[in-house]
Formats: sequence, structure tokens, C-alpha cells
Amino acid sequence: MLLPSPRVAVIGGGITGPALAIFLKLKGYEPVIYERSQASCEAGLCLGLQPNGLRVLSKVPGLVEHIRGWPVDEYGFYSVLPEDMGVLAELDQPKQLRLSQGIGPVGIRRSDLQRRLFEFVESIGVKVQWGCKLEELEQTEDSVRLRFANGVEEEASFVVGCDGLHSNTRSCLFGDQPADFTGLTQCGGFSPIPEHLRGRSMTMSLYGDGVHLIAVQVDEDTMGWAVTQREPEAKEAWRAMDDVALAELKESQFSTWDFGGGELVRNGTHVTKYGLYDRPNLTTWYQGRVVLIGDAAHPTSPHLGQGANQAFEDVDLLIGLLEKYNPCAQSPSTPTLETVFTELETVRIPRTSKMVRLARAQGEIRVTQGVEACKARNDAYREKFMKKQLGRARLES
Repeated sequence: MLLPSPRVAVIGGGITGPALAIFLKLKGYEPVIYERSQASCEAGLCLGLQPNGLRVLSKVPGLVEHIRGWPVDEYGFYSVLPEDMGVLAELDQPKQLRLSQGIGPVGIRRSDLQRRLFEFVESIGVKVQWGCKLEELEQTEDSVRLRFANGVEEEASFVVGCDGLHSNTRSCLFGDQPADFTGLTQCGGFSPIPEHLRGRSMTMSLYGDGVHLIAVQVDEDTMGWAVTQREPEAKEAWRAMDDVALAELKESQFSTWDFGGGELVRNGTHVTKYGLYDRPNLTTWYQGRVVLIGDAAHPTSPHLGQGANQAFEDVDLLIGLLEKYNPCAQSPSTPTLETVFTELETVRIPRTSKMVRLARAQGEIRVTQGVEACKARNDAYREKFMKKQLGRARLES
């Protein structure tokens, strides 16, 4: 007689949670997603799905095609420093990567990615419970009891916390720990593509004095963008700018920038402002039958474009280890889960810790202050990109 598939409580319905649930369902488990929000929302701007993340998603037939996104063909780097205005580099690396390896980065609205993941989740019969904010976990020898703020109580074979920077799962395991403000804020929105950028499918970076703008195309007519600068602490919560703040932004120095940056800022809609946070590295991601992945385990600032992609790498390894140590997808023993979770964190903690550190460093470079320091940064970028182009030319010769 076939035993019922073990129930897995997936805490969090952002990006990591539904992606994990898809893989678990297709491997024979019975995942249930518990999300604190009442429904999926429009929070967040856009993100880049990089080849490392897309390779994970491509293991599910049809998933990448369903997610879609807009292929990036070109990276553009520009200085808007008045004393050193100009092109730092224009690289067709993404296009060449797609041509040579069949996969390349894509830009996508975060809300579109979440919606399409949930469409796929629903198509394969994964249950989703909205309005469930985790409050308490109680572990037994072979299960976990979950209690939510709305009074719902559930039981699962094991639990995976995918509930982001403000993870309730993490708090249940390790207590409340304040997130670390990186010293930087972002404001951003969506705008029509500047006319001279149409047809280029570009991810663009503009470097000023103490400020940086990044923009990525997300559909045929739209770019998402974000301005990073050093400011006093702002909450991470995504909040729409009020009319006064929005008017000030559209009349600020950013609105006069060349290379399309000013046009993006002046024409911005759905503009929000938020602080950038990460957290101290954990020495372990699990206790017993409960484990953290994604931003719940290793939240990062966005400057490497690796947040979601690192979460997908977590999903990939976790699924692979479950297959290795629990090949029949039965309810695993606690020692089996501890073996899985220990191997997961042994592989992933060094890599994700490095990514968090590098993202912070990249953010600091982007907001370099002072004309001479900015010129030195720009020269370093020119030299770096020139070496890349020379290296590629040698390979092609």
C-alpha cells in the first residue's frame, strides 16, 4: 500500500517559496505554502534572473517559458559625473552568452515573477493558505506543529522557512534579531524606455558622485529603475512616494542625467522608496526538522543582482539532497533531515556569505563620494572592462 506523500510546510509566498513548492510537488512531496499576506501583491520593483538561477528553474519542464521575462542583450556602464562624463563600457556579453550557451539574463517585474510562479503552483495542485503569519513551531520526533496568528494550527513532516528578510521562521528558531541597515536607500519605479535605448534590451548603470542608477528592461516598452544613495536609515518596507517627495525627485539632479537616466526619473510611475538591509551570517540554518533558505537564511542587498538567484541555488541543492537521502520521498526521520540540512549549509553558507559581503562592497563602490574618488573608480572600471574586451578578442582571433 502506498503511503501518503509527506506534507512539507513552506513558509513564505514571495519568490523562493513557490519555486521550492514546485520542485517538492514534482518530487513526490505534498507542499503547502503558508503566506502572511492576504493575497499576492505588487510590492517590489524588478529583478534580473541570471543564468545560475535560470538553470535551476529550467529543470522543471515549461517553467522558464511560463515565467518569460525580457532577454537582456547588453550591459551599459556610464559616468554622469560632470567632471568625467562619458561611456565606461558597452558590452554585449549577455547576448553572446545566450548565443553560446542557450541561456542568458532576463529582466522581469517582481510582481510578474511571483504571479507566474503561483500560476504554475496552482496548475500542479499545490495548496496555498493566505493570511497565515507563523507564530510558533513545536517539534516532535517525527513532525512539526505550526501555529499561526489567525488561529490556524497545522502539522507537517518538516518545515522550510522561505519568508524573507523579516522571517518569522528564523525568529522561531533563533529569536528576534534586528536586520542591519547598510547605510543606503533606494527609490525606483517604472518608465517608458527612452527613445535612444529602444531595441537595445539593455541593463544600464549610471555612476555619479555619491549616487547610482540602475535600469533594466522588463517588457517591450518599459524599464524598471532604482537610484541608490547614502541616507539616514529608512525602513525596508516598500512605500509609495507621496506627491511632494515625487515632485522633488523629478526635479532633482537625477532628472537631468544623460544616457536616458534623467528621462527615466522624470517619467517614473509607481515610484517607491525603501532602505537596504542585510543580516549577520548565521552559523547554522536549521534546528531539527526546520530549515531556512533564501533571504530567510542569507538576506542580501541587491547590488549583485543575486538575491533570487542564490535562493534558487538553495532550492536546487535542497531538492538534490532530499533525493539523495530520501529517494522514495517518504516522511524522513529527523536524523535523515539533519544530514540533509547539514550538507546544505556546509555547501551554501560559504557561498551565500561571500555574496552578501560582495553585494555590500559593490553598493559602497556605487555610491563613492568626491570628484577625485569617483574619477578613480571610473578609471578602474574602464581598465577592467578593457581587459575583458581584449581577452575576448584574443579568444576570437
